[in-house]
Amino acid sequence: MTFRLRPVHLALLLALGCASAQAGDLLQAYDLARQSDPQLAGSEANKRVQDEGVPQARSLLLPQIGATASLTKSNLTESEISEGEAPNGSVTFVPFSGTTDTTARDYSVNLQQSIYDHSIYTRLRASKSRAEQGDALYDNAAETLITRVAQAYFNVLSAIQDLASSRAEDRALKRQLDQANVRLQVGLAPITDAQEAKAQYDISRATTIDFETALSDAREALTEITGQPIEHFKGLAPNFQPTAPSPVDVDAWVKMAVDQNPQIRAQQLALDAANHDVDTARAGHLPTIAATVTYGDFNQWGTSNFDGLSFPATELNRGPTYAVTLQVPIFSGFAVSSRVRQALALRDAAADTLEQTRRSIERQARNSYHATVAGLTEIEARKQALLSAETALQATQTGLEVGTRTIVDVLINEQQLFSAQRDYARARNNFVVNELLLKQAAGDIQGSDVTAVNGLLVSDAEAALDQPADASDIAMPGLPTDPTKASEPDAASNPSAAPTTAPVKKHKKTKQATTPITPAPDAPPTN
Repeated sequence: MTFRLRPVHLALLLALGCASAQAGDLLQAYDLARQSDPQLAGSEANKRVQDEGVPQARSLLLPQIGATASLTKSNLTESEISEGEAPNGSVTFVPFSGTTDTTARDYSVNLQQSIYDHSIYTRLRASKSRAEQGDALYDNAAETLITRVAQAYFNVLSAIQDLASSRAEDRALKRQLDQANVRLQVGLAPITDAQEAKAQYDISRATTIDFETALSDAREALTEITGQPIEHFKGLAPNFQPTAPSPVDVDAWVKMAVDQNPQIRAQQLALDAANHDVDTARAGHLPTIAATVTYGDFNQWGTSNFDGLSFPATELNRGPTYAVTLQVPIFSGFAVSSRVRQALALRDAAADTLEQTRRSIERQARNSYHATVAGLTEIEARKQALLSAETALQATQTGLEVGTRTIVDVLINEQQLFSAQRDYARARNNFVVNELLLKQAAGDIQGSDVTAVNGLLVSDAEAALDQPADASDIAMPGLPTDPTKASEPDAASNPSAAPTTAPVKKHKKTKQATTPITPAPDAPPTN
């Protein structure tokens, strides 16, 4: 017996096989979040709740039809003393008793139609405003999802780059420790150099552990949104060039935010609904008119026995009944006035919430704009700081070899270099996130923005994490591979420009002992 694998089965197996490992670009993380994010799903459910308020309010304008049916069985025994008149004209009292055994069947159909009730119309208007508010809140949740995914994704990238830089720092400090121990053994350095290198290396290892914990937490934060873990993250391209936001006027962005932000629109609709609720409460002072049509069919049969005499107990009622009812409220114990004051207070609260939301969105728009514009300068400054830190480290290492600098100077410059790497990488990531936050505040963010940012992610962000313990230091993904050479094109394009610093000369390494004695990193150096 042979089993043929149908296409649907093959597709299912492939889906199950790929479920545990998801590709790591931003677009796929966003697609996963749209399918499984609880906040977005909850906002969609709340939207459906508000949508159903409209047909419920409208139903009070339509005829209300109901039918009833009953079947009643009665078996009664009566005993009483009745008043009578004697032949001589005097009053007498005689006993009277009997039984009644009847069955009754009653059918009725009732139709009620509101002719005038002002509260019905105001409730319908309030329900429509709340349904539109639900739409606006869902739009806000969908837009917020983009920035939430982007922030969580770039937090992972920053955590990866922090850890990669810290591990590279571990390797560099480990080499400095080994060199300090060798120089100590051959008498070229004091014991304090080895002790200082050992202390800095231990501190770096502890910092690396903290960065590993931070990376694990950042991954979990993204998984909380996507519902599935993401692997093989991609980072910004090395040639990433940030651009200024357009328009370049912050007031233009603030105006866009006030006009388009879904949070402001939702609060404005909430205020509209509160105004309609005030009208609904005031409608309690107004009369209402309703028409009623009832068609009934009542049929009763049975017998009644009194003093030995039997009588039929039959009754038949059938036909329509028409009524028009006018209700005029006169006094309800001040309940209507209380409901009006309550509705007015709720309206005032909604107006205050709207004003607070408007101010908050304006602040977010201004802050995101300034952060984005400042990010342009910060990225350039961080890049120059990285180049300067690399140059300073090379100069300090040369000074150590010729005896003009100490191992402490080298350790400090190495820490500055790796700190500059982390700051530069984080500045690039923060710029992209701030740009998305600016568009969100302005109510102008779309799914195409995710696609555009995803196009910037081309490098393997986790490549530096796979380096062995004895690997040479490499630049983190997205950073210049040789910072000192990165500035050479500027000089080449302008030959007449004199260099601001003297070129660093290549130096010869000190010849080490043929068989160096290298203590273990954790072992204290010996004199």
